[in-house]
Amino acid sequence: MNMSTGVMMKKKRLFWNTIIPVVQQAVTIVCGFIVPRLLLSNFGSEVNGLVASITQFLSVIAFMEMGVGAVVQTTLYKPLAENDFTQISKIVHSADRFFRKIAIALIVYTVLLIGFFPLIVETSFDPFYTGTLIFVISISSFAQYYFGITNQLLLNSDQKIYIPQLVTILAVITNTIICAILIRSGATIQIVKLSTSFIYLMRPFVLWLYVKKKYKIDRKIELDGEPIKQKWNGVAQHIAAIILDGTDNIVLTLFSTLSNVSIYSVYHLVIAGVKQLVLASTGGIQALLGELWAKQEEKKLEELFGWVEWGTHSVTVLIFGCTGVLILPFVAVYTRGITDANYIVPVFSVLLVCAHAFHCLRLPYNLMVLAAGHYRETQNSAIIQAAMNIVISIIAVWRWGLVGVAIGTLAAMIYRTVYLAKYLSDYIIKWPFVFFIKQLAVDTVIVLCAVTATSWFRIGGLNYMAWFFLAIKTVIVWTAVAVTINLIFYRDRVVCLTDVLKRHFRPYKIK
Repeated sequence: MNMSTGVMMKKKRLFWNTIIPVVQQAVTIVCGFIVPRLLLSNFGSEVNGLVASITQFLSVIAFMEMGVGAVVQTTLYKPLAENDFTQISKIVHSADRFFRKIAIALIVYTVLLIGFFPLIVETSFDPFYTGTLIFVISISSFAQYYFGITNQLLLNSDQKIYIPQLVTILAVITNTIICAILIRSGATIQIVKLSTSFIYLMRPFVLWLYVKKKYKIDRKIELDGEPIKQKWNGVAQHIAAIILDGTDNIVLTLFSTLSNVSIYSVYHLVIAGVKQLVLASTGGIQALLGELWAKQEEKKLEELFGWVEWGTHSVTVLIFGCTGVLILPFVAVYTRGITDANYIVPVFSVLLVCAHAFHCLRLPYNLMVLAAGHYRETQNSAIIQAAMNIVISIIAVWRWGLVGVAIGTLAAMIYRTVYLAKYLSDYIIKWPFVFFIKQLAVDTVIVLCAVTATSWFRIGGLNYMAWFFLAIKTVIVWTAVAVTINLIFYRDRVVCLTDVLKRHFRPYKIK
């Protein structure tokens, strides 16, 4: 393969790895609002809160994955760059064995959860009702760990993220249609969730078929040592992710009410969708960063990282800024007619939006840490972050409820973001910490100006059309403010990006 062909392939993969995940997240966001709304209107807030709580408790099993997935992906960068299929086979074989153990652990955990959930969670539902619901929701998690996760990690490392994302798009659309039909026809919540599990069972099967056809993987290869050297050093990173994504719901379940869990789940549904949209836009970046790091191409690495940092901050501020303005009107429209809980909680919404915005702002620095394989070196900060979120959330939830858990999440997010930016500049690439400070200052200016410009906006009515028109006005104003401020502080990048878009998709140059 000549150099020009290789460059074209990289650009093509980056294009699809950027576009398809964004499309996938857009589909997931749209479809993700349909089923919960149907659950709320047909089963009530308590059932919706129960489903959200069970889902969160089952996600804890991912804790046992211990961050090994991220380490596997990092370990695959070098052999994939060198087309070393012997080493690739060893890594895949070792990962397969590990994740089979996780699948067995999931079965044991599910059985225990069925027995103990009615004892630790105050609910009006009988044990059989909750037990059957736990069982059917757990099926898709089992399938992921037993069948599909290694194949997905391989495709991600090989800069083919768009393949599993395309499969996910199909699964999400199919699931939404089937669930809507079943709910409208009067099916029980167990039947609805069972259909979801069976639909998502097909995803790992399709990925397995693709990998089997496209890669020469010997899954029975003999191991002469452990090919995944930092297998257990991804623990702290994973603990942080699990706690950040799961602690709030669990704290509310244990120390508050299922109605508050339901309220939290509605806001989190919106914000998680927005967050995943931002994460998806950088879906193919980590693998490319990892390849450049493995090849020690420092200049290209720094050039790419500069664009990733600026692009991530710009997209995050724009998207989360608009979300902060629009989330309360949306929730008001979304929960119209639901009277068994008060879903309008302004302070909580602002804090939660800010918390997850910081999660996205740290993305460039976290991606580089993962790409470089610095798991051991950054694990203490991950533990501190986890402890902050747990301690602050538990203390604050007693006094402020929903607002309390949001405070804990925000504090932990800010700490971790600042830490990773400083660590990157000190130990990984020559990227001065002052660049992060400048970017954060620009972000703040954009937010202050845009909030001032949209502070007088009001929704014209309690319906989706009125919210849609409000959203259009908000997006236009925030975009205009963001572009104007960036033209002042990052004129070269804005001009370059504009020129690139005119020619085609080419945000950075690979010589």
